[in-house]
Amino acid sequence: MQNEHLRNVAIIAHVDHGKTTLVDEMLKQGGIYRENQATVDRVMDSNDLERERGITILAKNTAVRYKDVKINVVDTPGHADFGGEVERILKMVNGVILLVDAAEGPMPQTRFVLSRALELGHRVIVVINKIDRPDQRIHEVIDEVLELLMDLDATPEQLDSPMLFCSGRQGTASYSPDVPGTDLKPLFETILDYIPAPEADVDQPFQMLVSSIDYNEFVGRIAIGRIERGTLKQNQEIAVCNYHDPDAAPKKAKAVSIYEFEGLAKKQVTESTAGNIIAMSGIPDITIGDTICAPGAVEALPFVKISAPTLEMTFSVNDSPYAGREGKFVTSRQLRDRLYRETLKDVSLKVSDTDRDTAFNVAGRGEMSLSILIETMRREGYEFQVSPPRVCCTRRSMARSASPLSAWWWTFPATAWAASSKSWASARATCWK
Repeated sequence: MQNEHLRNVAIIAHVDHGKTTLVDEMLKQGGIYRENQATVDRVMDSNDLERERGITILAKNTAVRYKDVKINVVDTPGHADFGGEVERILKMVNGVILLVDAAEGPMPQTRFVLSRALELGHRVIVVINKIDRPDQRIHEVIDEVLELLMDLDATPEQLDSPMLFCSGRQGTASYSPDVPGTDLKPLFETILDYIPAPEADVDQPFQMLVSSIDYNEFVGRIAIGRIERGTLKQNQEIAVCNYHDPDAAPKKAKAVSIYEFEGLAKKQVTESTAGNIIAMSGIPDITIGDTICAPGAVEALPFVKISAPTLEMTFSVNDSPYAGREGKFVTSRQLRDRLYRETLKDVSLKVSDTDRDTAFNVAGRGEMSLSILIETMRREGYEFQVSPPRVCCTRRSMARSASPLSAWWWTFPATAWAASSKSWASARATCWK
């Protein structure tokens, strides 16, 4: 049985190919805003760092309505360093919209995220975006997309994916590159016709895989995922288990609050059925990859394998002469708690203790993801210092492998640079005010 009044779709693309701008127009034409309501560009980029850098860092959920169908849309990051955000949310959707710039064509992250979607068997809607660019080369990009699908061993059905031509900025879509569109109706119609409705077996016991975590200071941790089967009611008794820890006893909990996504907000409901993407509070220690079940049918679902980190840095307590003058959180305990708390919502991040009580190894997908973590912690008031990045698979010591520049350390908050020692044994530079 399928819920024909529901569609779950993710938008994937290389960075800066126009995903968030297209979502803006989908929200506007989906009737989310009042006629006279003031709006902002890239409304889904709600994080301060996202708006400052002009990129999407965190995957976010929204929903629009077209005709009598609710379309759950997941806006995903485009930078490879945040690929873990894309990989984990693909389990929530039944299809993807692949956005490709009409001038740049498929880029490295396009290949990465598309390969993950094809592996899961998702249907793909190809959207050639920014067709209004003066340097567009639509017909060449069409060929490049088809070559990419063949390189990734797409199935015959995936090779025959529908292709649309959009201008996200103007909010138009068309079925032909030579016929300009007037609105996004062709995109909405293609989603309804091509993306399969989610399975909705409401007679089976409840089961849901947690694909994302949100946090609210009033209700605590909020689990986000798609209901695989059954029905969840408010205050229902539930059990939490994990596929990778089969010997552990299921943890009992209660679904205190249930939310469904409506536009840019979460709407509290008393009941939700299979196929819906929901948010649920009431489980204080819930993590990504956990399975929430009915107590009488505890069956853990496998979680998608996340690619391993590539770069590693050492975060340690600031021990410069001016330590403790700018940050609110300066102790090793506070630093350790904050780093391990980050791993609860970022599944691609790995944190491990070192032989020093004041230092911790942090491994991420790339320099961008680690720099975002550093800047986020700095703005929260943490004062610490970090080592230069190093490739995870390289375990040589700094004394043998580092150049004089890469042997420096950085201290945050940073206001000035100091020269490092020429001695390898004590090569370190701190940022002093």
